[in-house]
Amino acid sequence: MAIATINPATGETLKTFEPLNDAEIAAKLDLALQAFEEYRQTSFSKRSHALQKAADILEQEKAEFAKVMTLEMGKPFKAAIAEVEKCAAVCRYYAENAPSFLADVAVKTDASHSFVRYQPLGAILAVMPWNFPFWQVFRFAAPALMAGNVGLLKHASNVPQCALAIEDIIQRAGFPKGTFQTLLIGAAKVADLMADERVKAATLTGSEPAGASLAAAAGKQIKKTVLELGGSDPFIVLASADLETAVVTATTARMLNNGQSCIAAKRFIVAEAIADKFEKLLLEKFEALKIGDPMQLDTDLGPLATPGILQDLNQQVQAAIDSGGKVLTGGHPLSDRSGNFYPPTIIKDIPHDSSIAKEEFFGPVALLFRVPNIDAAIKLANDTPFGLGASAWTTNEQERDRLVEEIEAGAVFINGMVKSDPRLPFGGTKRSGYGRELSIQGIHEFVNVKTVWVK
Repeated sequence: MAIATINPATGETLKTFEPLNDAEIAAKLDLALQAFEEYRQTSFSKRSHALQKAADILEQEKAEFAKVMTLEMGKPFKAAIAEVEKCAAVCRYYAENAPSFLADVAVKTDASHSFVRYQPLGAILAVMPWNFPFWQVFRFAAPALMAGNVGLLKHASNVPQCALAIEDIIQRAGFPKGTFQTLLIGAAKVADLMADERVKAATLTGSEPAGASLAAAAGKQIKKTVLELGGSDPFIVLASADLETAVVTATTARMLNNGQSCIAAKRFIVAEAIADKFEKLLLEKFEALKIGDPMQLDTDLGPLATPGILQDLNQQVQAAIDSGGKVLTGGHPLSDRSGNFYPPTIIKDIPHDSSIAKEEFFGPVALLFRVPNIDAAIKLANDTPFGLGASAWTTNEQERDRLVEEIEAGAVFINGMVKSDPRLPFGGTKRSGYGRELSIQGIHEFVNVKTVWVK
């Protein structure tokens, strides 16, 4: 795959980049190693100051960064602005909290003095996706840099200008040279990087096959990985739910990032008693969405990121129809314009046990299922290889407790949309990956947890 900026709203190639050759990659790895030896000795105060400066740059230049995001991968400009603001927030969160998260922890034992110390590992490789091209990187970089590690970013090949902009932000913020470097390379180079002794660990956000490939390469070298992979998140609406609020949130949760989010609601599981009304209201909301130029502030839904994603999504929709599904709206690419546009789509009556009902649809397609009760809702919610997030709607306390306890997911949101928050750990279970980002758990993923015993 070429490393290039191709506007998904028009199909126009705006800029191409030459991948790094082996000598250039080696030079960057050497620089990372040298930078780490110096940077690991810096104080939390210096790291915090630089990270706060990065947040300042993000906030001051958010419109410029948002424009680059929208041009490269098509998210609505207003959503891109919000993404940059969230990146600034995660920088400030770790700048303020990392010193306490990484402070020595005293433990009473038979020693005169025993404690746990957290120390950095070295160069961490981040293999990041295009769908949140700034946020995914900063939610890795902020804790990694505060812990004293250095970062190597292998970003998706369709967002090279985002990748270079992030490196520039971190350099301008005052982090030492080589502390964070972007590697403009293809996916084929990742296994070689994992085999290099200068790379100590890796994190990947992306597809299931990409995660499996990285984990296999890291496993051969006995190097730690954190994986945040796909999701087929359920959105459960039970009879006691606040239906109007649930429908509004359901629309937002499915259309997030033009439907291209691992934690977007994808399978809408609705109690039979309210299913007709929910279906009618959801259809109205979907058909009222404005599709168009993502640079316009009144656009609700922009293009999918690449022609391949558009094709894959349409094939899944056709497979859902072939399995018995009925399309209520949408169901085919928009042919009246250039670009990778797919309309808001609702499909109902897909057999619960069909293979297509368990897949992840990475685009603005909602699968609508009816269930008789909470038992069936939980069973269907869990009947997927994935376990990233789940949203469930009820005003019944006993139902709430069951949903929290029994849904197999890394996060369960009751009466709210699944979202990431710097204050809460983020990650999945089953084939949605392992490890956690954000919060205290996220900063502890890439440190040596050292036991110290003194007598």
